[in-house]
Amino acid sequence: MWVTNKAIQIHGGYGYVKDYPLERYFRDAKITEIYEGTSEMQRLTIARALIGKI
Repeated sequence: MWVTNKAIQIHGGYGYVKDYPLERYFRDAKITEIYEGTSEMQRLTIARALIGKI
């Protein structure tokens, strides 16, 4: 998500135009973030799995 945000900042309004692949990358990154949960929750899940407290 960080990379796509930076790329949109660089490309400006073209980052949101469906004619360019950046729009799809941003959309895919955002939906993946929503679907998989926040990065903090992912870290917590991984930590619990490593410690064995699932």
